[in-house]
Amino acid sequence: MSDSSYTFSRRRFLQAGAALGGAMLLPGLMNSAWAAGSDAPELTTVKVGFIPLTDCAPVVMAALKGFDKKHGITLVPSKEASWAAVRDKLVSGELDAAHVLYGLLYGLELGIAGKKQAMANLMTLNRNGQAITLSTDLQEKGITDAEGLKTLIASAEPGAYTFAHTFPTGTHAMWLYYWLASAGIHPFNDVRTVVVPPPQMVMNMRIGNMVGFCVGEPWNARAINDRIGFTAATSQSIFPDHPEKVLGTRRLWVEQNPNTARALTAAVLEAARWIDASDDNRRETARVLAKRAYLNTKEQYLTPRMLGEYDNGIGKRWRDAHGMRFFADGDVNYPWISDGMWFLTQFRRWGLLKTDPDYRAVAQGINRTDIYAQAAAAAGNVALPASPLRASQLMDGSRWDGANPAAYAASFSLNRQG
Repeated sequence: MSDSSYTFSRRRFLQAGAALGGAMLLPGLMNSAWAAGSDAPELTTVKVGFIPLTDCAPVVMAALKGFDKKHGITLVPSKEASWAAVRDKLVSGELDAAHVLYGLLYGLELGIAGKKQAMANLMTLNRNGQAITLSTDLQEKGITDAEGLKTLIASAEPGAYTFAHTFPTGTHAMWLYYWLASAGIHPFNDVRTVVVPPPQMVMNMRIGNMVGFCVGEPWNARAINDRIGFTAATSQSIFPDHPEKVLGTRRLWVEQNPNTARALTAAVLEAARWIDASDDNRRETARVLAKRAYLNTKEQYLTPRMLGEYDNGIGKRWRDAHGMRFFADGDVNYPWISDGMWFLTQFRRWGLLKTDPDYRAVAQGINRTDIYAQAAAAAGNVALPASPLRASQLMDGSRWDGANPAAYAASFSLNRQG
């Protein structure tokens, strides 16, 4: 499966200063004023949840590298056990914010991932870098791709084969569903799906609870190392440069603490920029994340794929042109309205939403481009796009640009809208 072409014209940028006036010309003075003047953060300590995944890196490094102190706050990373736990603690206020699945945040807003709650996406933390792993048991049967899997599943009773993702409205569910559907496998009618927390994926595959899963790194690489699975597809081969985790919180928290929200976003944005600045920084980040306090795993499981170096475990090696990205001149981090709308189209496609929402209004309510613009100015030298919409081409050739979301959602022959 080859990467689809990515059609987004990524250089149509305005500088953040154009959005915020001449203040951008003196970012150092602005930082000082925001840290000590009337715009000082309302909170001095901010508790941010994370799940043990490689893409929690900007949150962790913002605290360890002191970017939080630069913006007048102390960021306290809080290791959580599951996405359900992150959801519950965000809603209750036990966490101020979190490294969280894009789709989880949107599911909460709509009341399809728990009790309805107004949410806010402050920034995107990363793009790409997830994968679909199939078991070595399938490989021994000659199954190495989606087409072979289709033949196998068609010969069995519906639901005979089980696949896992990490949360019902999460990104991994959407990548898994899209990949299965691209081969004509209906993710609700033909197979069984279950929810498993990311750090438990490998163990559950080892004991035979599923034949495939979609999760973030380093758990796909770990499955290969443990010789229980292989990488059948990367998420970026499904949707090149897709949005993945976000810095999420409750809308009420932002309203009560707008200066803190800005400071937190600026600190994490600076950490994302630092990680992407060099391969050495990525290697250092991998060494940090491997420690017990964070992922509690071996550095060797993190580093190669952080650097874009892939081995699928069954003989293919490559350097991925769409590997995990944390900054890319701010292109990664801007909370694109069209990104949020895409997840809504998939919720509609798979019957999680029974009717079409007001796609753009929902996304604009969640994705806080206003807070992000302030944070970009505070961080300094971070560009803002000319438009909040971007265009992408997915693995099946479909083009997404946010122009007609209802028609896009209805365009898939394999769906669950009825």
